[in-house]
Amino acid sequence: MTRPPARCNACQVNRVAWVRPRVDYCYECLPGGPFTPPACRKCTSDRYFSEGLCDACHAGAPLHLGSCRDCLAWGVYRAHNWRCWSCRWWQTHYPLGDCQYCGRHSRVGEQQACRLCIEQARTVQEPGRAIDLRAGNRHGQQLFFANMVFQRPRTPRLSPAPRDRRTASGFRPLEWRQLPLFEIKPDPAVVRERALIADSDLIRHCTGVVRDHAARHGWSKRQANDVIRSLRLLQVLQDTPGAKIRATDVQQLPRYDGNINSTLDVLGAAGMLIDDRPSHVERYFAGKTARLPEPMRAQLETWLGVMLNGSSQAPRQRSRDPQTARIHILGITPILQAWADAGHRSLAEISPEQVRAALPESGPRRNWAEYGLRSLFKVLKARKLIFTDPTRGMPVTGVNATVPLPLDTEAIRQVLNSPDSAIALAVALVAFHALTAQQLSRFKLTDIVDGRLCLDGRDIPLAGPVRVRLTAWLDHRARTWPGTINPHLFVTRKSAPRLTPVGKQFPWRNTDLRPQTLREDRILQEIHVTGGDVRRICDLFGLSIEATMRYALTLAHPDLEHRPTCQSASTRLD
Repeated sequence: MTRPPARCNACQVNRVAWVRPRVDYCYECLPGGPFTPPACRKCTSDRYFSEGLCDACHAGAPLHLGSCRDCLAWGVYRAHNWRCWSCRWWQTHYPLGDCQYCGRHSRVGEQQACRLCIEQARTVQEPGRAIDLRAGNRHGQQLFFANMVFQRPRTPRLSPAPRDRRTASGFRPLEWRQLPLFEIKPDPAVVRERALIADSDLIRHCTGVVRDHAARHGWSKRQANDVIRSLRLLQVLQDTPGAKIRATDVQQLPRYDGNINSTLDVLGAAGMLIDDRPSHVERYFAGKTARLPEPMRAQLETWLGVMLNGSSQAPRQRSRDPQTARIHILGITPILQAWADAGHRSLAEISPEQVRAALPESGPRRNWAEYGLRSLFKVLKARKLIFTDPTRGMPVTGVNATVPLPLDTEAIRQVLNSPDSAIALAVALVAFHALTAQQLSRFKLTDIVDGRLCLDGRDIPLAGPVRVRLTAWLDHRARTWPGTINPHLFVTRKSAPRLTPVGKQFPWRNTDLRPQTLREDRILQEIHVTGGDVRRICDLFGLSIEATMRYALTLAHPDLEHRPTCQSASTRLD
């Protein structure tokens, strides 16, 4: 193929007007110009490219058609390296070799045949019979147009019950592991090339699990092939072939164009996964305490282990929510870093006066620091890592309560009528029934029966606008992911092929509303309509007395007492 001509020296956008005779400018930048480019001397087109030809007739132009390098199909462009879509996929899944049927040096598949021979055999294939590659290519090959070979749609059928591949294949992972002598990052290009020909008992075992898992979860053929290719990449990267695979090794696959989530699901189903991934709180903790002295960091690791896993030895303690541990870390790490900068290497050196001096003056950060330091020193004193608890007897500063404020009704109405059915349904559930983002993410299809929502022991009749938007979302869900078995109400492109719930930010990241403020607006409207009936609010929204009093106090708030009488949610939003 002719190489593209050089770019214009002046604009560096258009190609030069002529190569022979040499002209270093395009027609628009020629000295004395600009000049109108002539028409193409082949097709008379006005899309001038270079040397008197247009962008389709010039051999180096971007729209010039050519033949595929691998299957010889006509109709590919230089921008795609002269390969059709199917051959581009073959290039990432099959190695180079000599075809056993035509002798060409090309990408060969599992049958040791190139794609051209396989497509030729398919054209003469008899219905109900396997393709005969030798007979199909006996009398030559018929070329075809690129990107026009599509799979015929198949009638969906029920897959048989999945077998236990761990016993059916007879494969058992190794119990030992060879430790590497040197840690060297492999070359991605070499890893990809070796993965094309990788084969082992582990890959054959996991390939069967991939097929069963894909049939059960409604995976596409492309997704299943990506997982098989990722398994071959892991086989090449493994220090001990045949051993179980660590999740941290799977997380390195994007460097080699591999898949993470689906591969983890398959390895877990095959019993070949060692989940050594640190949690979000552990990663957050490691980043915040990286600069602390070693004795102080060891004490903090002991405290974090008790917070996340609890303690069965005296004094016993239940595990706390990871978000609670994260807030404690956020509150105490600035203070600990200041102590470390002052020369302290252990928390046993800290006195009560230093604790009081290090606390922020006011605000929520003072409250986070007080609770975090009390929890930290309590655990360390119980484990006899410090002599005395410097926070003993220290009073806790009260938190300034915020006043919930109503939202603009017109803004809520606009989001309720969003063309995105997921956004409209999520906003409707919160605006009419004051649900939380966590409750929305873990909702299941079986929680809604006959227009009623069963939530934490409460039976909630769904409002009319919510039912309309629920029907629209279920129709969209059935059309987009007909084969998914995810039991949750909300699914996304990532969660549909598996059983995990969506994140708490779905679908709120695409809106200006936040679920907490929308929930507060709904409860605030109800407290004004009922005249401060605390018992009714507790039963209706599942709140405690303390949480309900935060909304009841707004009835006498000076900024809200002169507001007009609030309407119910159905009247206000319909």
